[in-house]
Amino acid sequence: MPLLRLPEPYDFELSTGRYRAFGPDLANLWLDGSLHRVVGRRVVRISAASGGVRVEPLDAEIRPVVRKLLGTEFDLDAFYGWARGDRVLARLTRELAGLRPPLAPDPFESLVTSITAQQVSLHAAFAIRNRLIERFGRRVGQAHSFPTARRLRAAEPDELVALGFSRRKAEYVIGLAAAGLDFEALAQLPDDEIKARLVAIRGLGEWTADWFLARHLARPRAWPAGDLGVRKAVAAFYPEAGEVRAFGERFEPFQNLTAHYLLAGLLTGLRVTG
Repeated sequence: MPLLRLPEPYDFELSTGRYRAFGPDLANLWLDGSLHRVVGRRVVRISAASGGVRVEPLDAEIRPVVRKLLGTEFDLDAFYGWARGDRVLARLTRELAGLRPPLAPDPFESLVTSITAQQVSLHAAFAIRNRLIERFGRRVGQAHSFPTARRLRAAEPDELVALGFSRRKAEYVIGLAAAGLDFEALAQLPDDEIKARLVAIRGLGEWTADWFLARHLARPRAWPAGDLGVRKAVAAFYPEAGEVRAFGERFEPFQNLTAHYLLAGLLTGLRVTG
């Protein structure tokens, strides 16, 4: 299979752990030690390799999607150098070396996924997301494409409620699909403007906007301070933190990577002492 070289360091198993931690994800399917994702009308298989990953098939359409999915936009070298000055992050970056947080290649998928995860456990959110994908996506091999905005725009709220969405969330998803957001133009804006435009849409609050900046756009200063997991991780590693959003200033300009490493540290049970 063709080799796609990635910036070092990169740990494939560690970086794709999100797709195994909360149950299967049909749009990013972990199967037989490889990650499967539908790009266009083809299913792409991504597996570990020295110096990067092996990708089959690999061409000009697939390459940028895989690079986005694997978090190549993050500058780990700069983050690791900076993290040496913080006792907690110095330990986490050693223990989790090569962790590149995966990114959602599709902006609409990123927002719908966040709506799905609002105020429910991640295990429940993944299960509901999978039912949505099965019902409205397209199967290619063993993986599925995530439903398009066009497909969900034509859905009825009752159809989403039957999949496990609350009535309100079903309306949010269909409303977002009908909103006609220009995601390319949105991506050119500063963080604050992006957040303002997103929260103006019914069902998209600050939590969703923060994760859009963090997990789709890879904005370095994105700090999902309202996320329960982030709050738990900050409390576990920095008992002195106080108000979490204000505490994020400590991690300037690497709030996004800090949040992901704190979450991964909490998930894997790491402890920093001394």
